[in-house]
Amino acid sequence: MNTAQAQLLRWVLVETSHPGNVGSAARALKTMGFSDLRLISPKMLAVAQAPEAIALASGAVDILESSQETSSLELTVQDCSLVLGLTSRDREFGPPAFNWQDARCLVQAAIRDNQKVALLFGPERTGLDNKHLSLCTHRVWLDANPLYPSLNLAQAIMVCAFTLRESLNTDLGIPSISPAPLEKVDYADPAAVAAMLDHWREGLEAIGYLDPANPKKLMPRLQALFARARLHKEEVDLLRGIAKQMLLKK
Repeated sequence: MNTAQAQLLRWVLVETSHPGNVGSAARALKTMGFSDLRLISPKMLAVAQAPEAIALASGAVDILESSQETSSLELTVQDCSLVLGLTSRDREFGPPAFNWQDARCLVQAAIRDNQKVALLFGPERTGLDNKHLSLCTHRVWLDANPLYPSLNLAQAIMVCAFTLRESLNTDLGIPSISPAPLEKVDYADPAAVAAMLDHWREGLEAIGYLDPANPKKLMPRLQALFARARLHKEEVDLLRGIAKQMLLKK
């Protein structure tokens, strides 16, 4: 694994409660050669500067110092073609689900195409919720004891960082989920897909197909459909054009 590959991996901690977990995560990332740490709405402002975070980071204070704290998950994943949400909880709707071994194949393929990848880790107590997962291309779980699948946040990050380093260092020969494209695929990032879905919701309401007072499960089903499709940027533009036409019928 070289520095350029490592820099394509973005490690995103969402609404983290404990500064010690942030410090431990920074240590895990530096140990495995990664550095891009993003902190989304942590429960403590400036959490990377907290004494407990610094103490548990040990020699990885530089990762804390370079970490970026923001309230916008949308902007954080905006330029990532692959966004993996780590959670062991099954969902009725949401993005396609993969185990970690298969997800690593997707990461390897994206890195080979020089595409940015984000890995999302949710709050310690509740994990990622459906709103967070709406900005993911895939939901991913680690193959753990089904009777007790719970991992500490920093432990989960270390497992992912270690195995990704192993894959990128040795190219284990794990086949891609789908054949490698002849040309680089320009996937739409999840934030663009989410904005397109908002546009479609407005359009469907305008033509009377979606009742805002009784929406049922239409939008979650559409979200799941488009997540499975891995939309390209030009396809998102096409779908937004359709939504625009629906709004003109209002």
